[in-house]
Amino acid sequence: WLDEFNAFDIPKSIPYVKFIFPTASIMKISKNNGESMTSWFDVYGFDQNVKEDQESIEKASQLLNSYVEEEIKNGISPERIIIGGFSMGGAVALHTALTSPHTLGGVLALSTWLPLLGTFPKALVAGDKKINLPILHCHGNKDTIIHINWARLSEESFKGMGFKHYIFKEYDGMDHTNWNQEMKDILVFIEQSLPKQD
Repeated sequence: WLDEFNAFDIPKSIPYVKFIFPTASIMKISKNNGESMTSWFDVYGFDQNVKEDQESIEKASQLLNSYVEEEIKNGISPERIIIGGFSMGGAVALHTALTSPHTLGGVLALSTWLPLLGTFPKALVAGDKKINLPILHCHGNKDTIIHINWARLSEESFKGMGFKHYIFKEYDGMDHTNWNQEMKDILVFIEQSLPKQD
């Protein structure tokens, strides 16, 4: 996503924000007939009744949270940290934000879903504070990889858990990719969540 963000000049537009783009390792994905690809966890399918790779999702969340911890050690307030990702990366970001001991500044969830849905709201850490977590969830209604209904189910879950600043944006005609309007919405979200400090 470094290339996408650079293509839309997002880092240049907010030079006071530090960007970190971790990359997942290569692993075999069951949904792709066992073919290897860059992934944070295995995917067996996108259906409410399909099992999920809970161990790898939680491991990826721990890794992402270690990046958060490192920034906090460097003097950055958790409220000034946004995490995010596309597809599986977005799923890890959502899971991390909800289970992290920290209340973060926001989450960018792009073409993704909330994994391990059945574990929430029980798995939600510091629920009272987390319901104020800003979340921008973007999804195309023509997504052929992660169907829009999967994203809408996540939307219902966030609203059911009482999240006050959860925003769901559905892009008409967008597949499993990014669009100009989505990138503009991302920039606005970052600017609003992380305003420049004097």
